[in-house]
Amino acid sequence: SAIASIETTRENLPAVLRLVNEILREPSFPQSEFDQLKQETLTNIESRKSEPTSVAFTELSRYFNIYPKGHPNYSGTIEEEIADVKAVTLEDVKRFYKDFYGASNATLAIVGDFDEREISALTKELFADWKSPGGYTRIKSEYRAFAPINKSFETPDKANAVFVARLNVKIRDDSADYPALTLGNYMLGGGFLNSRLATRIRQKEGLSYGVGSSFNASSLDETGSFFANAIYAPENAEKLEAAFKDELAKLQKDGFTAEEVEAAKSGWLQSRQLSRAQDRELAGKLNSYLFLNRTIAWDADFEAKIKALAPEQVNAAMRKYITPDNITIIKAGDFAKAKEKMKTVQ
Repeated sequence: SAIASIETTRENLPAVLRLVNEILREPSFPQSEFDQLKQETLTNIESRKSEPTSVAFTELSRYFNIYPKGHPNYSGTIEEEIADVKAVTLEDVKRFYKDFYGASNATLAIVGDFDEREISALTKELFADWKSPGGYTRIKSEYRAFAPINKSFETPDKANAVFVARLNVKIRDDSADYPALTLGNYMLGGGFLNSRLATRIRQKEGLSYGVGSSFNASSLDETGSFFANAIYAPENAEKLEAAFKDELAKLQKDGFTAEEVEAAKSGWLQSRQLSRAQDRELAGKLNSYLFLNRTIAWDADFEAKIKALAPEQVNAAMRKYITPDNITIIKAGDFAKAKEKMKTVQ
């Protein structure tokens, strides 16, 4: 997908839309700007080669990749990314734009102070006849289970290390267990400083500068994932991983308390309200809902399900889906130097 996002005033909105229309329908593609962007992109990729965050996330994506090279969703190596950028030409970009860009499958959401009738008419005037060259076919996401691995990658002379963990889950965001998994993850690592992972690893034991988790599920396909990450000093690698695994084991054994669940409901619901109060975030949500054929009523129903959750439902869902033995862990950092440093101290 391609997204255009603008922020302006009521009186300037019509002129801004006309400018967006001109840019989209009559792009100039100057060679000098293409060359500059290409060089900046290559410089950025090169700088990521030895960065722990980039190395860890690249290796994690590589392991979970199920697509062949050339597929839009393929996860390649950093070297492949560099080669692809070097190979692309301005003519390739122009050809791609000509073959794919148009408004036949476009959606538009506007939030704020504007004249709905005026802007609706103007939008039709500007974009109704901008037809896409070809038909649109959505690329479906495919669930696949992976055998867990636990690997470390050396990034010499880097002060920080990165820990990432992932588990694929066969679920969609309208599944019966999705509300319970959403709230469960909020308590485990999604609620930032109030989560179990943050309380244990960051605040109590001081092992990480930042730690958290996330859980997501597709709105269209039965595929989702649990993800966790932490930034830490390399010498804390073993302790951090042990604490992470211990918290998952406690979750499996004891679950969350009724008090935790009620507090989490309040915090999670408040975060949703704050998000909707931001025009940019609300516009993005409404725009995605146009594609999904949903309205904001979907949110109201989802939040009602969260409010109605009992601790037993949350614990049962977390035990069913977040299975510690199936989680893949990738670490990147200067662990060799950390080991030598610890030997010296001993």
